[in-house]
Amino acid sequence: MTEPTRRALAGGLAALGLALSSRSPAMTADTAPDMILHNGWITTLDPANPQPQAVAITTGRFSAVGEAAAILPTAGPGTQVIDLAGRRMIPGLIDNHIHIIRGGLNYNMELRWDGVRSLADAMAMLKAQVAVTPAPQWVRIVGGFTEHQFAEKRLPTLEEVNAAAPDTPVFILHLYDRALLNAAALRVVGYDKNTANPPGGEIQRAPDGTPTGLLLARPNATILYATLARGPKLPFDYQLNSTRHFMRDLNRLGVTGAIDAGGGNQNYPDDYEVIQKLAADDQLTVRIAYNLFTQKPKAEKEDFLRWTSENKYQQGDDYFRLNGAGEMLVYSAADFEDFRVERPEMPPEMEPELEQVVRVLVQNRWPWRLHATYDQTISRALDVFEKVDAEMPLGGLHWIFDHAETVSEKSLERIARLGGGVAVQHRMAYQGEYFVERYGARAAEATPPVAQMLEMGVKVSAGTDATRVASYNPWVALYWLTTGKTVGGMRITPERNTLDRETALRMLTEKVTWFSNEEGRKGHIAVGQLADIAVLDRDYFNVPGDEVQDITSVLTVVGGRIVHGAVDYARLSPPLPPAMPDWSPVNRFGGYQDRAARQGNGENAFARAVARCCDAACGVHGHDHARAWTASTPAGKDAGFWGALGCSCWAF
Repeated sequence: MTEPTRRALAGGLAALGLALSSRSPAMTADTAPDMILHNGWITTLDPANPQPQAVAITTGRFSAVGEAAAILPTAGPGTQVIDLAGRRMIPGLIDNHIHIIRGGLNYNMELRWDGVRSLADAMAMLKAQVAVTPAPQWVRIVGGFTEHQFAEKRLPTLEEVNAAAPDTPVFILHLYDRALLNAAALRVVGYDKNTANPPGGEIQRAPDGTPTGLLLARPNATILYATLARGPKLPFDYQLNSTRHFMRDLNRLGVTGAIDAGGGNQNYPDDYEVIQKLAADDQLTVRIAYNLFTQKPKAEKEDFLRWTSENKYQQGDDYFRLNGAGEMLVYSAADFEDFRVERPEMPPEMEPELEQVVRVLVQNRWPWRLHATYDQTISRALDVFEKVDAEMPLGGLHWIFDHAETVSEKSLERIARLGGGVAVQHRMAYQGEYFVERYGARAAEATPPVAQMLEMGVKVSAGTDATRVASYNPWVALYWLTTGKTVGGMRITPERNTLDRETALRMLTEKVTWFSNEEGRKGHIAVGQLADIAVLDRDYFNVPGDEVQDITSVLTVVGGRIVHGAVDYARLSPPLPPAMPDWSPVNRFGGYQDRAARQGNGENAFARAVARCCDAACGVHGHDHARAWTASTPAGKDAGFWGALGCSCWAF
């Protein structure tokens, strides 16, 4: 960490019309703050101190928030003094529902179309990635985009995908509704004329019965995820690297905290070993509260009996802690949000199976979250919750419904009476056009009814539900909440139902803390709270509405530690080893794509990727990672994962 010189500190003070005074005896190395940030627009979200001039951080918490004249002189020889240069600083963003643990395990294998605004550009990225992906690896585009974001307003055809990748398996997941597989992928997964359709899914076929490569959820997405699960996986060390890269891109977007909602094929404890090691090694750059998601239909109660006996609610620390159960409690209660098909009807066994699990959780005082898209599902679940509450009060448990796009006012009243909450996500920004097509524009005006929830005093917060459906970019959520528009530009929410920008920001900061039982610990810039902040590349409160989705962070701090820096703060950014393996799409394209940048043939993204990966030195090929991507030299039997040559910089 660079120490400021006396001249640099004096220059910062001079910019504020202040003089540098001698350090008082009280300002010793032991008592001086670790960091001071000043000379910007600081939004604290603390009503008692909404816009101070400066902030001090000591041992990971805010130690002073107030006047620059009072805070700047407290700097000691080891204090890092950061000039915000007039930029907006906000509390770090917290995602109320993201699959960060599962997403991290796979991030380095995935080519992301998040933010790409042209199908032609997206296909150019695909073609470029196919050229460097060695056998037997796949090229995977796993959610985070919608056809409506493309200027062409369509997905690629199977013919186009096969032309771009005649030999390399390609899997493209679009929302929860379909997946496109090229001929090479069909061969690898073994789908042929004799492969039966699974329950709730369809393998589209040619007239002769041969699979075309289009998989459809009707409405169950299991066929999509089961097919994806057949692809190669990264080794453990690569998964560590992959998770670090995913967290870094979240940091780039100003994210400092997240609630992990579990996920399909995310088994506890096996699939938590990577995130637990990163936590133990102090390498987490996003604070994670995690929920446990059952994986066994008809055996859910046994899962939760075991987990509640072996684990304690909130075990862990401020960086990694257990947050309860869900979002899957029982499979019979799981509806789907594919608005292209009719609403699924939950089976009659839903109530008794759900009741068994809820009783286990209440007995052990574990909160839960339950995936529920439709009010019909929510209403039936509330019948169960109210029945259990009559015998075993739910009071004090921070239980929630996730998504709740069509929740009714009556159900919201019932949720409030029982002390529950609703976690909404920006899924309508990606599926709004489909919802309008099926249910009409009028029905979409309050889907979900966020403004009404706030007016009723219901506990509510916002997130993304990334990575397989919507994108992990929280600024898209803020854009949707404040403009009422989808990423395709369709206005689905009238102005009367949108939120002002401060209220929306609170939905992704302070309001999330109730959902992880951390109220008063984070979410504000206030003395005593965890020092998590984001300094923005443009002023959230003043940019045009459509530009909200383009905001990034130029400086992200978690617990007083810089975890990302860009532009003027790039030199402060901690080094990150290149993505493993070296053919990873992350090395070439990064993650979320700037929608304003023309992708063209992918060279702009490629140049940015080289700059990113070369933050760390490489003993094999220096900073010329492109040489390794195009080299033909095999790397022994591990060529499938190592690619050409391998790279000693992965050892970081």
